Amino acid sequence: MLVEVKVDRVTLDTASNRFVVILKDEINHRWLPIVVGSSEAQAIALQLEDITPPRPLTHDLMKNMLDSIQVRISRIVVNDLRENTYYALIGLKIDSTHAEIDARPSDAIALALRTDSPIFVEDEVMQKAAVSEKDTGMIEDYEEEAEPMDKLEKLNLELEKAVSEERYEDAAKIRDEINALKKGEEKGEENN
Repeated sequence: MLVEVKVDRVTLDTASNRFVVILKDEINHRWLPIVVGSSEAQAIALQLEDITPPRPLTHDLMKNMLDSIQVRISRIVVNDLRENTYYALIGLKIDSTHAEIDARPSDAIALALRTDSPIFVEDEVMQKAAVSEKDTGMIEDYEEEAEPMDKLEKLNLELEKAVSEERYEDAAKIRDEINALKKGEEKGEENN
């Protein structure tokens, strides 16, 4: 199943000093952070800000070439995540023929923004890597004098802080740790 997303923003993850593009699933309130190179971050940010450079960037050139041969981008899909690397497909429509080509998500996103094409993410990828409001734990009214927290509570607070500080790569790692901890607890309960 595909989940439609919008490009929320491009930001600098201050913890890792790397650029991150944030894709937002507005229906399920999830964010998918994808680390991108600086030139791709610039290409995406310029398009989001509706800034036209004096000369075409690589993605503008690609769009112009596709337009000149009457090829339309029907959609892009972030379709896989393996070993912390995202993969994407660009859907092309040529007359009545459809084709999909492999691409880096950053390039596919930059092209999608220039062609007003929809952006999708495979639900399996969202489940593996998205950060949601639910993941942050929404822990409120925490007082310093409270009893010592268990590991899950501490991780939820760390996750909430990482998301609020826009450290999405850290947030994704913390979310993975929370999920692993929850799975361990579930297995422990099954064995009892």
